[in-house]
Parts: sequence; C-alpha cells; structure tokens
Amino acid sequence: MWAEAFDLLQGAEQLQRRFFTLESLHSVPSWEPSVDLFENGDELRLLVALPGVNSRQVEVVLDEAGLLVRGQRPLPPAFHRAAIHRLEIPYGRFERRISLPPGDFQLHEQFLEDGCLVLVLHPMA
Repeated sequence: MWAEAFDLLQGAEQLQRRFFTLESLHSVPSWEPSVDLFENGDELRLLVALPGVNSRQVEVVLDEAGLLVRGQRPLPPAFHRAAIHRLEIPYGRFERRISLPPGDFQLHEQFLEDGCLVLVLHPMA
C-alpha cells in the first residue's frame, strides 16, 4: 500500500514539473534535440531529431563556436485543455549547440526529412 502511494506521489511530482515547463514555453530552452554528425570526405551531414517541428519554427546559426539549432515545438492546440495522463515528448523551446570538426564550413543545404532536420555543410572555398 505504501509503495503504491509513493508511486502515485512520484507521478504527481513529475506531472507538476512538466506542467510548469509547459507554462514557460516562451522563456528559456527546456529541451535539447538528439543529433547525429557524419563526415564523408569534405562534407558534414547532421541529423537533428525534430519530429513534429515545422521548418518555420527552426533557426540554424553557423558561427566560429560551431552550429546552433534552436526553435520551438508547440503543444498541439487540441491538447491545450486536455487532462495530461502521460507527457514524455518534450514541448516548448529547444536549443542545441553542436561542436564541429576543425575547419571553416558553410551551410550548403537544410531540409526536413522523416522527422529530422538535415543539415549539409561544406568547407569554405
């Protein structure tokens, strides 16, 4: 009985933390997307996991510190007033800084494919 009560309290605390994260969607980034980075010859290809994110909600910045991907995955409007029973997909603002191998690169291509942002970088000529 105590174990069940403890599990219920833990679940309530997790929901409370998620709720307060949802309330601050427009403030600081609340999650980081997963990234894969591949190098093939002189091309760098990055896959940034962003399912449910519209390309208009993503900003990519390439500077001397590396690559910065930031944006927002909003909670779907149909769920704004819904009772939350489980919330594992992160919503709100995201930001991810990615270190690149040595060299100067320029963004050659950027597109969304199968829930991933694909970034193709080439060395600067």
